[in-house]
Amino acid sequence: MDWDIILPLGVCVVLPVMIVWLVTRARQNETNKKTEIMLKAIEAGATLDANLFKDAHKKQKSTKERLLNRLVWGCATSLLGVALATLGIVLWVNWNGTTSNDSFVVPLIFAGIFLAIGIALFTGFFVGRKMLAMEMEAEAKALEQK
Repeated sequence: MDWDIILPLGVCVVLPVMIVWLVTRARQNETNKKTEIMLKAIEAGATLDANLFKDAHKKQKSTKERLLNRLVWGCATSLLGVALATLGIVLWVNWNGTTSNDSFVVPLIFAGIFLAIGIALFTGFFVGRKMLAMEMEAEAKALEQK
């Protein structure tokens, strides 16, 4: 048997399918447990909590949190883009023609992609900060009142 093809197939095909199946099964089991609890509560005549089926995992993010998330991702992708650009430039300067020019072109292409994404996220952060200043103030006041 040719193991050179089986290992990549296992990693690229079977592993993702198994992960999706396990996550789906876990969610289905969680829903089944909640359904069972609701049915028993209905049979017992107890009052029902309408928030039982809402996702407890998904917390509603505030406007400020979403903007800060953009800033963090903008910093990360821009830093990665600068690092790749530096790597590409260093490889280009040290290129002596004996190797393929892909050794410096590929990092520069990826650097451009990551820098473009980082700049877009920075732009979204700064524009959003200006446009959503009133909403952030309202959310802060609502949190103070609670």
